[in-house]
Amino acid sequence: MNAALRSVALLTVLLCARHSTAADDPLPSWNDTARKKSIVAFVQKVTTEGAPGFVPVPERIATFDNDGCLWAEQPMYFQALFVLDRVKALAPQHPEWKEQEPFASLLKGDMAAVAASGEKGLVTMLAATHSGLTTDEFAKVVTDWLATARHPKTGRPYTEMTYQPMRELLAYLRANGFKTFIVSGGGVEFMRPWTERIYGIPPEQVVGSSLKMKLEMRDGIPVLMKLPEINLVDDKEGKPVGIQQSIGRRPIAAFGNSDGDLQMLQWTTISRSPQDQTPRLGLIVHHTDAEREFAYDRKSMCGKLDKALDEAPTRGWLVVDMKNDWNTVFSPPAK
Repeated sequence: MNAALRSVALLTVLLCARHSTAADDPLPSWNDTARKKSIVAFVQKVTTEGAPGFVPVPERIATFDNDGCLWAEQPMYFQALFVLDRVKALAPQHPEWKEQEPFASLLKGDMAAVAASGEKGLVTMLAATHSGLTTDEFAKVVTDWLATARHPKTGRPYTEMTYQPMRELLAYLRANGFKTFIVSGGGVEFMRPWTERIYGIPPEQVVGSSLKMKLEMRDGIPVLMKLPEINLVDDKEGKPVGIQQSIGRRPIAAFGNSDGDLQMLQWTTISRSPQDQTPRLGLIVHHTDAEREFAYDRKSMCGKLDKALDEAPTRGWLVVDMKNDWNTVFSPPAK
């Protein structure tokens, strides 16, 4: 073989090897950092039969927060933006809102006053805009809104504001026998219409905040009506409660990004007894990339990360630096 042919052959081998390596990488949007290596090592440990850390398939439960963990949450939680749009759409049917807070401030465009109403104001608006509909009617309202609403900074649909590295992680875990759940402070009925299409997570594997419901007969057909009463706030201390009520198994891996996920991370990773030697993984997405996404943590109104960030080193939780650990942030636009 002459020198030219040997060069072509060598180049072909190198290119094929490079392609094979890329194809074998289940997390191509993650840079080859310690965090990625730790994730892969954890998965290998719990899935290697006969190894000390092996975990049977039924026990491979992984829970993911949604806002700020699977999709963006700035400049405001996306469901909060949905609520604001719903208030404006329903205002003609509620002339009394012109005098009632926080509706009056919202309709005047005084967002500072709306923010000042705090959690109580948000709950008031949630009850007013999310109740009085059947579950099917509400799902259609959510689906229609997502089809037309756009993110104020990027102009992209909200369902395209998802993190490609986290979607790869979901697929990687499922390929290794994990069942993946969303455990979010967001409304469960707000998420269920679209999570299977976007994340591959079916409605029955979505845990979230919820309103109470009641069964009614409408023209001989049973429907579930959403009531203006809180059933569960699936945030902070509510997350382990939601996990137990809806899943019934303690996760071995939990993924979050804020203090709202602190108790879920603790519930998942802290051993209950010296005899519990099950490998466990806690991971926090730290928003450090102001150029490609947003940079925020301890002082943010949305997704505040303070106590969980301080506790991470003592618990052994992975803190993913979005700027340095991810070579891609958002999923590609839908075709």
